Amino acid sequence: MHLLQLCPRVPFPPHDGGAIAMYDVAAGLVRAGHRVTVLAINTPKHRQPADALAHLGPALRLVTVDVDTAISASKALKNLLFSRQPYNAERFISAAVGERLLEILRTEQVDVVQLEGTFVAWYAEFLGRQHRADFRVPPLVLRAHNVEYTIWQMLATREANPLKRFFLTVMAARLEKFERRYLRQFDAVAAITEEDARRLRALHCPEPVVFVPAGVELTRLPPAPIRPARPRTLFMIGSLDWLPNQEGVEWLLREVWPRFHAEWPDVELHIAGRNPPAQLLATRSDNVFMHGFVESAPAFMQQFELMLVPLLSGGGMRVKIIEGMALGKTILSTPLGAEGIAAQDGHNLLVRDGADAWLEALRACARGEVAVDEIGAAAARTAATLYDNRRVVQQFVDLYEQLLLPAPVGTPAHSPPL
Repeated sequence: MHLLQLCPRVPFPPHDGGAIAMYDVAAGLVRAGHRVTVLAINTPKHRQPADALAHLGPALRLVTVDVDTAISASKALKNLLFSRQPYNAERFISAAVGERLLEILRTEQVDVVQLEGTFVAWYAEFLGRQHRADFRVPPLVLRAHNVEYTIWQMLATREANPLKRFFLTVMAARLEKFERRYLRQFDAVAAITEEDARRLRALHCPEPVVFVPAGVELTRLPPAPIRPARPRTLFMIGSLDWLPNQEGVEWLLREVWPRFHAEWPDVELHIAGRNPPAQLLATRSDNVFMHGFVESAPAFMQQFELMLVPLLSGGGMRVKIIEGMALGKTILSTPLGAEGIAAQDGHNLLVRDGADAWLEALRACARGEVAVDEIGAAAARTAATLYDNRRVVQQFVDLYEQLLLPAPVGTPAHSPPL
């Protein structure tokens, strides 16, 4: 098959969860013998050269369109006052991207178009308006990395600043309308968790809605380190310019860490992630070490013992948890952080809700009362069994093949939305 993958950014390098999820599907499809055209919005934040994916071979072609998606206070205010689109989605709407998409579909035989996430969902309706007698729109698949409006709702409910809470609430309401409208334009939706699949159906998303988890390309992970992880160390890693990650770090450092550090002052906490806010970079004296961006997340993970995922708002699946599991790490997560993962508390993951429960779990680990080696080994087995990227890619191929089956006699042809 020839698949066209429309991405809100160039999915390289595979450093964060979103890039990993997009990159591994494209790379896996190529390895499985398919041809992939990646049409990517080339953003100022994630700008990449035209040959960024050349290492995947001639069966993958990268096409980029420059779009200025940078966040601007003046543009956000203009959007708030004069637009009905959510600002975080409006930044990715581009006539130039639409024209390039049409050019590819008109001049090449494409079997399926997969749109990666809510922020490019607008292009499904754009394609629906382009029907001509000589132009067939192939089946459109949305890979729903998150149900975006629920993230902003969660953030708004915990925001103390009234102006910021108002903005978050408006964005959540607009995103819900946006998702309700544009989800209906697709022939199938691949939800990244079963919980998200239920949320999508609640938005009246048409079937099929299938659950296809994020995977991990196990061959990309480094071999077992020669030296064991440093004892009495904790770590967390995630993009620190993403609001839910900022919220989680701030909660951990405010509600949990001061009490734990007072009891166990020799334990170290290491935090990594790109673009940390200024308040997190301030000099600290409580055994918290800020690393900023790290080139290799797996290499960073291997240095330390217990992985923390203090996520309070969000959706989708934490790809970093899957990586940590594949590396044999014991992970302490909130229930939301572990959402969508085949985790059993005390078997292959530790799941705790609330600061007091987190504090008690950290105490038990510090006292040596948690079988971290056994939990880490079970986590690695789960990752290898359920989240190997080859398995995930085959689920996408099965979905594509289902969509390409001849329609039963009497079934109306795919038509543009009203």
